Amino acid sequence: MRCRKRTFFLILSATNIVIIVKTPIYIFALCLAVSASSCAQDNIPNKEMQIASAVMAAPEEDRAEATVYGYDADGNYVLIREGTNSLICVSDDPNRDRFQCVCYHRDLQEFMDRGRTLRAEGKSGQEIFDMREVEAKAGTLTMPEQPTTLHLLEGKEGKYDEASGEVVNANYRYVVYIPWATAASTGLPLKPMVPGGPWIMDPGTHRAHIMITPPKS
Repeated sequence: MRCRKRTFFLILSATNIVIIVKTPIYIFALCLAVSASSCAQDNIPNKEMQIASAVMAAPEEDRAEATVYGYDADGNYVLIREGTNSLICVSDDPNRDRFQCVCYHRDLQEFMDRGRTLRAEGKSGQEIFDMREVEAKAGTLTMPEQPTTLHLLEGKEGKYDEASGEVVNANYRYVVYIPWATAASTGLPLKPMVPGGPWIMDPGTHRAHIMITPPKS
């Protein structure tokens, strides 16, 4: 009787040594999973870099005192610096396919947190909009009573350059939330009249906001 040859694979991880005797497909899938897990942790910048990049979206005079949220070693969304002024900044999400950091007025925090919760539950963009619209009208979701600004720095090739202390290959966009406003109530057009000109998006809803997107330099 012929004996079947078996190949032993040694897989090393940070905490385990595993010897596996299985089919090549199984081995490939397991190695890929281990590799993906390692990469998920390796691509998260340290706290100092996250803070430095996140606050670049804020006006310069507000950066030092802004509250900053980012991601821990496991990719969880966490508070990484408690601030003292009215701005909340969020560092780039390592799971996004493009760079984005934002800073917004603290009165938008409930609105933003609700969106993050619903997104984590697997809700689509339209579902999130519809649910927050119902909640805002019912008064269970508090929206700012005054125009409130979000500063956004974004770019597909964007990144934080540690040597220069700057975010490169990214562009600014400004969003001024003004719930329930319309074109008639603000005098704003429904699309830009000139490149980078202000216009109102989602008019008449809880998410009505003025969009200002400066032309790319």
